[in-house]
Amino acid sequence: MKKSFIIVILISLLFGNAFSQNIVHLYEGKAPGSEDWDYQEVEFNNPGTTTKMLRNVVDPTLEVFMPDRSISTGTAVIICPGGGNVWLSYESEGTAVAEWLSKRGITAFVLKYRLNKTPEDPEEFKDFWNGFGARIRAMRKAEEKGDTKVVNQSEANQHYYGGDDGIRAILYVREHAGDYNISSDKIGMIGFSAGAGVTMHTILNSDPGSMPDFAATIYGGWLRGKEVPDNAPPLFILCAADDPIASGSPDLYAAWRAKGLSAELHIFSKGGHGFGMDQHGLPVNKWIERFYEWIKISRF
Repeated sequence: MKKSFIIVILISLLFGNAFSQNIVHLYEGKAPGSEDWDYQEVEFNNPGTTTKMLRNVVDPTLEVFMPDRSISTGTAVIICPGGGNVWLSYESEGTAVAEWLSKRGITAFVLKYRLNKTPEDPEEFKDFWNGFGARIRAMRKAEEKGDTKVVNQSEANQHYYGGDDGIRAILYVREHAGDYNISSDKIGMIGFSAGAGVTMHTILNSDPGSMPDFAATIYGGWLRGKEVPDNAPPLFILCAADDPIASGSPDLYAAWRAKGLSAELHIFSKGGHGFGMDQHGLPVNKWIERFYEWIKISRF
């Protein structure tokens, strides 16, 4: 009897701590609008590393990281990893962020949102990977000159399924706030690069029920000519000065302040694009501490 009691206690301790505990499917059955996507999701490592990546996402989910109840703050953050709308930097910009936050009392949800399809054949995907960066740089330069537009799911002329998943994620977490021991008015969203695009789409296309209570864009987030809503949440913006993809971050800050809304902007001198939770011996490594301080001073 005593031995069984000890085993129960050990199991309770194991599952009561801050690690991934649950996978939530955002839709019953196949996700609306993409019912005919019949390809398989692929997990792979970022070349040269052991960092987990995902591509060809068809089934949107939330991976839940709950803090120990003794330190829970009642705050929740939905995390949107980046990856150019063709893959997700699921560990560096997702689960690693969630683990850090959950250890500080914040309930974290990593959003796996739908993506543009990439080649299913590994060799074809390798060629796609090698050419992707060059194509993005070329398209960004062309966009700056007004010659063309960057084509991806987040463009207005295509349906943005990843954005739909962002809105659905807010609705789900708010609806189930009691189940996760969080406050329904302390639900935020943070996005990285293309994930910042998901975050911004959620803000720009939400009704009051699906609007985040606070938000953060990390090296990304674009208005694309749209106006900031009057009820937009406080916004935390962070990037590196040597990242041309995030060069519009000051404009985003100015747009928020022009509306009289709360915003905070951090620009580190070095860091490039896509640093996430990776460590490179630079001050930008501590970016998440600045985000956490902002959450606390904003009383979320």
